[in-house]
Amino acid sequence: DKTGQHDISQLRSLQDWFLKYELQAVSGVSEVAAIGGMVKQYQVQVDPDKLRAYGISLAQVQLAIARGNQETGASVVEMAEAEYMVTATGYIKNV
Repeated sequence: DKTGQHDISQLRSLQDWFLKYELQAVSGVSEVAAIGGMVKQYQVQVDPDKLRAYGISLAQVQLAIARGNQETGASVVEMAEAEYMVTATGYIKNV
């Protein structure tokens, strides 16, 4: 980003969720490979004492994270001679 308005992880997200699908839609393009940039990663540190205090298991924590943190790729929807890029995003709010 020559303007400096976006960091490398924002550019990677743009590449993964928008540009990739637009480029794949071009006739003659067989594959678009995402290379470079950082992919966001979250680490959850579980306190066993707090798990016991709340009466929940580690498996329940894992399931809550898996269910609450899903993201799907973009798709193009055509309506009235216009194309719209649609994405569905879910991020962890609490566990």
